[in-house]
Amino acid sequence: MITATYVIPGMRVRDHVERVPLDWSDPGGPTIEVFARELVDPARDRDDLPCLLFLQGGPGGKGPRPVGTSGWLGQALQTYRVVLLDQRGTGRSSRIDGRTMSTLTAEQGAAHLAHFRADSIVADAEHLRTTVFGGRRWSTLGQSYGGFLTLTYLSRAPHGLTACYVAGGLPSTDPDAAEVYRRTYPRVAAKNAEFYRRYPHHAETTARLADRLAEGDVRLPDGDVLTVRRLQSLGIDFGMKPGYERMHWLLDESDGLPDTFLHQVLARSSYADNPLFAALQESIYGSGPGATAWAAQAERERHPAFAEDARPLLFTGEMMYPWMFEEIRVLRPFRGAVELLAARDDWPPLYDTDRLAANDVPVAAAVYFDDMYVDSGLQLQTAARVGNTQTWVTNEYEHDGIGDDRVFARLTELVRRQGGGITGE
Repeated sequence: MITATYVIPGMRVRDHVERVPLDWSDPGGPTIEVFARELVDPARDRDDLPCLLFLQGGPGGKGPRPVGTSGWLGQALQTYRVVLLDQRGTGRSSRIDGRTMSTLTAEQGAAHLAHFRADSIVADAEHLRTTVFGGRRWSTLGQSYGGFLTLTYLSRAPHGLTACYVAGGLPSTDPDAAEVYRRTYPRVAAKNAEFYRRYPHHAETTARLADRLAEGDVRLPDGDVLTVRRLQSLGIDFGMKPGYERMHWLLDESDGLPDTFLHQVLARSSYADNPLFAALQESIYGSGPGATAWAAQAERERHPAFAEDARPLLFTGEMMYPWMFEEIRVLRPFRGAVELLAARDDWPPLYDTDRLAANDVPVAAAVYFDDMYVDSGLQLQTAARVGNTQTWVTNEYEHDGIGDDRVFARLTELVRRQGGGITGE
């Protein structure tokens, strides 16, 4: 159902809302809303254009809210209708937050959250493709976790796809949270070393700041206590450009813990805009038998350099820890549910390795060699296991390289050189 049509400079917009099953294995059960935003060049609105589905990073990522046609979006609008999906549980797609979770028991919450993973998101996308967008095959552009969604899509419904573009997000086809963090902690340590190389005076800044926080009773504007480990979690930004510079300017005004510093820390660490990112971070690796079992916490304990009293103080990366669901106000209502998710050992498989090996849908993937979030070695292993896949390995970008005009252009060129995507209905 189209709920609104309007124009943003450079694009005509249609907002679509559809009701879908909460549990795709039980179509007659409870339903939720899924929202998607369709964008088209106003001059080409009447043209019979193919669709490009953008799969946002995450988990728990809503579609972009565009204000103009720069970057990959402007390029895509030259040849596509672009579909921006709010993944279920985010944005306008039956958003899940603390208010939702506070009405559920831990068991109910865990069961509910289990319906918000890649398999369900792909089923939502297929429903949109077949009911809203005419049933024609479409292409996908997956950023980060969007690449995880891409491989699930190729495993479950390759008949819906013409070509797949992935930026910094080829997951292992043998998901193992423990292996992911074994690989990423050394990468995060290297990012810290680079930060302190650029800004050596901040070794003293962070030491002084951590010593003060260890004394206790430093409050953020929402009342949460700012602990050393919460400060360390800000290192997640080291995987983006210009993350080092953002951290530098934050620490530059930290002496005396002024309001401007505390408000920025809250904004960067509250997860108010995307609580599912924290709640489902490790569950995206649950596939088949075996529990994720707070893998990031377990691996951290093997790296004393990341201790709260170690100096220089090391920041952590894209890692979620049990304490976050105690110390962060927005995440507290998720605590019981995420504990049960961490212990779950019977996840439905996310990837069909035989189907992926026989894949004939063209896949072009940008692999960022120094990626702090998605290990480049694992990405290249996956590329070798997925048929008809080309990789472009580069160290020019961090994880957010999709923001550069050249990335999407390079990916589409790779597919064109191989004859283009699959055509037909």
